[in-house]
Amino acid sequence: MIASGKTWLFSALLLLAPLPALAADAAVPPPVTHDGAHDFDFGFGVFTTHIRRLSHPLTGSTTWTEWNGTVATRKLWDGKGQLEELDITGPNGGRVQGMTLRLYNPDARQWNLYWANSSDGLLGQPLVGEFKDGRGEFYDQEQFNGRAVLVRNVYWGITPDSYHFEQAFSADAGKTWEPNFIASLTRTQQAVTLPEPEAAGLSVEEHAFDWQLGNWNIHMSRLKNPLTGSTTWTPLDGTVVVNRIWGGRANLAEINTSGPSGTLQFLSLRLYNPRSHQWSLNFAGSGDGTFGVPMFGGFKGGRGNFYDQEPYNDRYILVRFSFLDITGDSGRDEQAFSADGGRTWEVNWINLHKRVK
Repeated sequence: MIASGKTWLFSALLLLAPLPALAADAAVPPPVTHDGAHDFDFGFGVFTTHIRRLSHPLTGSTTWTEWNGTVATRKLWDGKGQLEELDITGPNGGRVQGMTLRLYNPDARQWNLYWANSSDGLLGQPLVGEFKDGRGEFYDQEQFNGRAVLVRNVYWGITPDSYHFEQAFSADAGKTWEPNFIASLTRTQQAVTLPEPEAAGLSVEEHAFDWQLGNWNIHMSRLKNPLTGSTTWTPLDGTVVVNRIWGGRANLAEINTSGPSGTLQFLSLRLYNPRSHQWSLNFAGSGDGTFGVPMFGGFKGGRGNFYDQEPYNDRYILVRFSFLDITGDSGRDEQAFSADGGRTWEVNWINLHKRVK
């Protein structure tokens, strides 16, 4: 539930003194920068969607398939984040269940768009961009059929009750773009009901986080300056809300806490990979709207352990996050660091949570 040793939790900010301004520049007003924190507000609610998908992108293919379904979007962080759930069906009984997490970076004034689907339970790298004149463009570079291509997502034609979306690939560094996913969305008042885990035919492993669904009060203790011999702890208190996604094959924890060290507001996205039979934990803070390194693992004997390797204070360490002492109404989480390849571990974050009846 708590971010592992992500740099946004522990790094210090180095402020450089600015150079003196030239007299000639003193009268020049600073450029007006658009605050895009609410540019995606048009997407809140439930939409029906009609989609055209190109069968074989970047091959010269002209064969398209037709898909239909629903898109439901709700706000996170008072609108600075969004969870969009997609459920569409197409030819020959094909079905795609996916999600897009849109997270706003207030410093860069840009949005990070993360995509995941239920078939592999992996969170992709973000497309990054912003809106200008009512049109949003977002870019990244990805591997497609063994080669690196540019990817572009575009939102346009936005009205209070409809909008359009297009994904396109470029294999020539952006000189030309080939659209391969085109969607038209129309607002609807219909209810969207996701299947319960039993109805979805989930395995035992896919039920691993069912115990945590719901609302919790949480008390946190954070060790100051891990791996330095510190014995000073800082408390935080707040709430955790955990909601099911894809009928249980994923879930999202929204954590809001505060204490002497300030306020922490972040997300913990848990995705199940049916191929590896593992869960991944993905953490993002509201400060920059960026997911860190995922942690991988699972539950055994009533305890969940998840691991990754990441940089901390200019060196790489192992990070472990554990769920333990689990009951129906209480639990304990711990984060620990190891600087010796896992031989010893220092616990630096302890969470005690109790269910809100």
